[in-house]
Amino acid sequence: MTIKQINIEGFQGDIEYNENTLIEHSRDASLFEIKPQAVVFPKNSSDVCKLVKWVNENRQNDPTLSITARSAGTDMSGGPLNSSIILDFTRYMNAIGEITDEYGVVQPGCFYRNFEKETMKRMRIMPTFPASREICAVGGMVANNSGGEKSLKYGKTEDHIRQLRVVFNDGNEYVIKPLTEKEIKEKIAIDEGVVTGDGSGQATDKNEAEIYKKIWALISENYDLIKSARPDVSKNSAGYYLWNVYDKKTGVFDLCHLIAGSQGTLGIVTEITFNLVPVEPYSNMLVVFLPELTHLSELINEVLPFGPDSVESYDDYSMKLAVKFFFDFFKQLGFWGAIKLGVQFIPDAWAVVATRKIPKLILMVEFTGNSEKEIHEKLVELKNHIIHFGYKVHIARNNAEADKYWRIRHESFNLLRKHVKGRRTAPFIDDIIVKPEYLPVFIPRIQKLIDEYKLIYTVAGHPGNGNFHIIPLMDLKSPYSADVILDLSKKVYDLVHEYHGSITAEHNDGIIRTPYLLQQYGPEIISLFEQTKNIFDPQNIFNPGKKVGGTFEDIRKYMIKKN
Repeated sequence: MTIKQINIEGFQGDIEYNENTLIEHSRDASLFEIKPQAVVFPKNSSDVCKLVKWVNENRQNDPTLSITARSAGTDMSGGPLNSSIILDFTRYMNAIGEITDEYGVVQPGCFYRNFEKETMKRMRIMPTFPASREICAVGGMVANNSGGEKSLKYGKTEDHIRQLRVVFNDGNEYVIKPLTEKEIKEKIAIDEGVVTGDGSGQATDKNEAEIYKKIWALISENYDLIKSARPDVSKNSAGYYLWNVYDKKTGVFDLCHLIAGSQGTLGIVTEITFNLVPVEPYSNMLVVFLPELTHLSELINEVLPFGPDSVESYDDYSMKLAVKFFFDFFKQLGFWGAIKLGVQFIPDAWAVVATRKIPKLILMVEFTGNSEKEIHEKLVELKNHIIHFGYKVHIARNNAEADKYWRIRHESFNLLRKHVKGRRTAPFIDDIIVKPEYLPVFIPRIQKLIDEYKLIYTVAGHPGNGNFHIIPLMDLKSPYSADVILDLSKKVYDLVHEYHGSITAEHNDGIIRTPYLLQQYGPEIISLFEQTKNIFDPQNIFNPGKKVGGTFEDIRKYMIKKN
């Protein structure tokens, strides 16, 4: 049987095999390329259920059948790539449901930008958007447990999920939400049949009861081991978040914290209910220009008590790219928008031309509030508080000037990708995190490791969390590229482990990091991850090779061989 024989009774969506569609879905923003055999566009959750049941029924004839859910394809880890069936939600399952002051209901294929337009009508927002906010979809944000520039204040996506609808391995859709211990025990007490009752905590069928029973046992029996494995950082996307599911102190058991960040390996999310937060109408930022990193952690430690919404950064190379390729912004902003931004660029461009020297790191500290006066007073107070460091400090005069710094921060990756000939961006150590207190020692040691390979790279990130995105440029046509990636990754992750950090704070594992999870956690926790996967997906039909089962050979095999 070939996969082109998909024939599902009552299926309402589209099933496509044409070359253009397959090629389009063979890439994301990562280093990898995997051509699927079919792309399925479901119209509703019933279609998703039918597809899962069809795959289960036909696995005996074709053991390679599997499903990988995909939203906008902006992932940098290879998470939404698969050689079997891609399930694309963006064509049809992109609807926005009920929006209130407290929550918003949305389907996974909805672009974040469209969801935000609706929530902003109530001056509310789902605050954990990534830098790719204009092109990413909310399903991917859940799959990767995205963070971003406001994660310092608001945490990650898992912290804002009120409820999920998820199709599990039996092809049925379930509601996943926080439960009390009493409700958990009600669920796992159901052994068979469909259950009636008030629905407070009871399982709807045997499969759901079995999943809850097994995952409850795994977490409760290994509670101390699991809690001790959690990386000592504020953000982490590596592995399955078993330590976030159950808290003995509160008695809350929430599988949403396990589904979030699982990259579609445990089930397929068909609907998300996000908790929303109020939007404060005014914002402004203080910019600090650091000639070196010696006092970075002391500076951040003095900034954080002031309660900023975000502490972001980019390096000198990113600044040079922005000045050199300024005219790229015309395509995004239009003529007058780019001219307006260009006026703001003049001082920075002149500094580069005149001195040929710019700071090693530009730190952006943003505050929001209910009045411009309130924010300005806080920025002035902070400026006076940190003046003793001797760094150049500047308060943005208006939103246009602040936007200039955000544009550079957001666009450094794209500028690098578009304008360096003979090489391409290689995101493989793109999301490391350690506690901010370690940064003055950690960052120079990381840079020394990378410099040994003579790579060009940009550094940007979230220093308030100690999270940095390092994107090297490489010639992928070289037969040695894979060796460099595998060798340098191991060295970098050894250093991350030395400082009790994580190999990925928000970009997740995918193909590029799954093999390094053993290095991050050790064999006992990896065994628990494998058991978790088997509890939810015993036939391995959901996005195989991610989180568990991925190999270093996969990295070599699927890596793009051209620039």
